[in-house]
Amino acid sequence: MKFGRASAGATPSFAAARDASSDPDFADVQAARGGDLDAYDRLVARHQDRIFNQCRWIIGDEDEASDAAQETLVRAFRFLPKFRGEAAFGTWLSHIALNVARDFARKKKAAPQPFSTLSSADGADFEAVSPLISPGESLLRAERQRAVRYAIAQIPQNFRLVLVLYDLQGHSYEECAALLELPLGTVKSRLNRARHALRDALGAQRELFDA
Repeated sequence: MKFGRASAGATPSFAAARDASSDPDFADVQAARGGDLDAYDRLVARHQDRIFNQCRWIIGDEDEASDAAQETLVRAFRFLPKFRGEAAFGTWLSHIALNVARDFARKKKAAPQPFSTLSSADGADFEAVSPLISPGESLLRAERQRAVRYAIAQIPQNFRLVLVLYDLQGHSYEECAALLELPLGTVKSRLNRARHALRDALGAQRELFDA
């Protein structure tokens, strides 16, 4: 993915206490801010899969998630001159992706995909499958992935967002609170309710996790 020179624009604002110098992306961010397009391409390569997965979980459609991820990366490049380094670049990028994915999901306003159409080909959000496991275990893991993906598509978006950020993408409570612009206590209680909602949405498919 190649980009033209960044232009100034309004920056998404959120509070997250983190030393920018500890950000592994910091050097490339600084170079990209100075017009180094190769540096931004490195940032894209480092984060594009995670951003795509975040958008896919929120939107529930791979094609639209791909468009949303592209829009996120373009928007981040445009906002880059205003990036203040108050949070890690990856966290800042997740905030942009969250807003973009919300917009896409709002416009979509469609029923979740039928269970039979959900693909398990991309397991990037899940533990890697060992070549030593049996075909039966591999099939079980694929079925679990499909079940979770479908169930997440069924629960309310406010629950879906906190599940994606905390359980699937590994953000801390503090980062989730900053990204969602919610009090820390609200994030924790919402995550607990979201997990209960996910279990309910799994329904009979919960048997897959008792095997």
